Amino acid sequence: MTILKSYFNTPYNTAPFSKIKTEDYLPAFKTAIKKAKSEIDDIVKNSESPTFKNTIEALDYSGEELDRLSSIFFNLNSAETNDAIQNIAQEVSPLLSEFSNDITLNKDLFKRVKAVYNSKSDLDLSTEQETLLDKKYKGFSRNGANLSEDKKERLRAIDKESSQLKLKFGEHILAETNKYKLHLTNPTQVSGLPEGAKEAAKQLAESKGKKGWLITLDYPSYIPFMTYGDNRELREKLSKAFGSKGFNNDDLDNQDIVLKIAKLRFERAQLLGYKTHAHFVLEERMAETPEKVNTFLNELLDKAKPAAKDEFNNLENFAKDLDGIEQLQKWDSAYYSEKLKQKLFSLDDEQLKPYFKLENVIDGAFIVAEKLFGLKFEEIDTIDKYHDDVLTYKVTDTDDELVSVFYADFFPRAGKRNGAWMTSYKPQMIKNGDNHRPHVSIVCNFTKPTKSKPSLLTFNEVTTLFHEFGHALHGMLANTTYPSLSGTSVFWDFVELPSQILENWCYEEETLKLFATHYETGEVIPMELIEKIKASATFHEGMQTLRQLSFGLLDMSWHGVDPSNISNVKSYETKAFGNTSLYPDVKENCMSTAFAHIFQGGYSSGYYSYKWAEVLDADAFEYFKEEGIFNKTVADKFKAYVLSQGGTENPMTLYKKFRGQKPKPEALLRRAGLLK
Repeated sequence: MTILKSYFNTPYNTAPFSKIKTEDYLPAFKTAIKKAKSEIDDIVKNSESPTFKNTIEALDYSGEELDRLSSIFFNLNSAETNDAIQNIAQEVSPLLSEFSNDITLNKDLFKRVKAVYNSKSDLDLSTEQETLLDKKYKGFSRNGANLSEDKKERLRAIDKESSQLKLKFGEHILAETNKYKLHLTNPTQVSGLPEGAKEAAKQLAESKGKKGWLITLDYPSYIPFMTYGDNRELREKLSKAFGSKGFNNDDLDNQDIVLKIAKLRFERAQLLGYKTHAHFVLEERMAETPEKVNTFLNELLDKAKPAAKDEFNNLENFAKDLDGIEQLQKWDSAYYSEKLKQKLFSLDDEQLKPYFKLENVIDGAFIVAEKLFGLKFEEIDTIDKYHDDVLTYKVTDTDDELVSVFYADFFPRAGKRNGAWMTSYKPQMIKNGDNHRPHVSIVCNFTKPTKSKPSLLTFNEVTTLFHEFGHALHGMLANTTYPSLSGTSVFWDFVELPSQILENWCYEEETLKLFATHYETGEVIPMELIEKIKASATFHEGMQTLRQLSFGLLDMSWHGVDPSNISNVKSYETKAFGNTSLYPDVKENCMSTAFAHIFQGGYSSGYYSYKWAEVLDADAFEYFKEEGIFNKTVADKFKAYVLSQGGTENPMTLYKKFRGQKPKPEALLRRAGLLK
């Protein structure tokens, strides 16, 4: 079957999307799992004594076809899904969970791994090999290898149920997003909206056979309305619809799912001998313990809260003076913040958007990557894509050697979840002397071109593109031997460093002059606007920091405690937000029921890592600023010690090799304007 291959007879061994039928997936998964099991059996039944090569290395290279198949399928389930794919995902996820448990709970396999681990002092291993051995051993010991048989069976049941619940959680959010349409027919209802947003809403209405304008919960539709829509009642309506996803006591409700996931995670951690899920997760993070995470978040909260309160009071007074608003609500936040920003800095996104045509911003990211890391991007049409919107590139180095294949998917559609992310269709590894290069993808939800305008990005969308492209560079420049240590396979609170550091270039004149040109006139962005971008960079930074900290603290409140007695998701969440809330609570809304990062994605007990990585990226970028933002020596060190190394060594060791010192939190506070 075409789909069941780790190597396809295609250009650059790319996925043959157009040749794969949906009905191929399930039988392919069953066959791939069977083959992967056979590879595990070969390791277990090897009559030779366990060695690093015949056990640890063989284990890491096993299941290659299953991994490739999973990458293709689950990436499509996020970016181009449908009912059939979602049904297959519900059927396949328990099979994969069971297979994973078959490995970690395999006594004979663990015996071999343990034998190698216990003799590691006698082995002449490289740093990467030592890291792999440690990771493999912990993969067993941390996931039930030492449990009794009855507890192993319970662990299997927990993992099976959890995998299905996570999928169902995400399906509900996508369905909620897709079903909501705010149909407006009176021009006064779209008062304040930029012409581009109005045109997009009109085109969407026309595509559905309606007159007027359609506003949806997709970010490119939702955010402009919340930022510019003059009609406060409609902003409230839209805000409540957005904030109530998974919280409507209907067949798409996620409240029970949230409670079940939290309780299953806690039970699993307890089975394995950990106090809570957070204790289990953080053992393999830079932060190490929930106590350290909570201390980190609360120390930042102490710094940010006074600034946030001042900013909120100023915003509330501004709204009162401008429109007589007595009580600022959540649906007023973006609207009055934008108006205040315009007043303070004479700057708004509509002024900037003409200079950020999507194609130019993509080119800008490529130019930055070339100047820093010697990469060249060539758009190609010789490889398959899963949707016509997807752009495909061949990435090469200064010697014209292939570095990576790169996919970019920028516009919202019904089969794609909201947000932005980076992923991989094929990992990098060195096997049998061959350096297998990765296939990397970024997925975003930007404003689509209209009949009269190309896709013009807000400045926030520009930084989002650079953020995801930073993750992509981490994947592309991977240069490790073993697939499980390659690219973004690093401690979760280190993974955001490459993405967040790249955002810094968006604020620099030297960068903006390379690509920020007016889409009609070709004029380079005026220095005056660049100065305004820099001046407004810390606008409402206190409130933004408080918001991020509230998400991190909510995550820790779900996963750093015993959730057994929690029965009401909303009231529990309200309590968790107690120390970070500025706006009045909205009883119809609940964040947890749509908090996909922690209940669907991989950020449970890890949301703090965005702020953690901000400390790293602010400190790292100060190094670039000291030497020059395109300084080749600093860039080479960042590539050598961060981007290429994946998870081969402790991240703090790698960071210190790059920076020459531990990161200093003061750099973040300086950048945020919170250091008095």
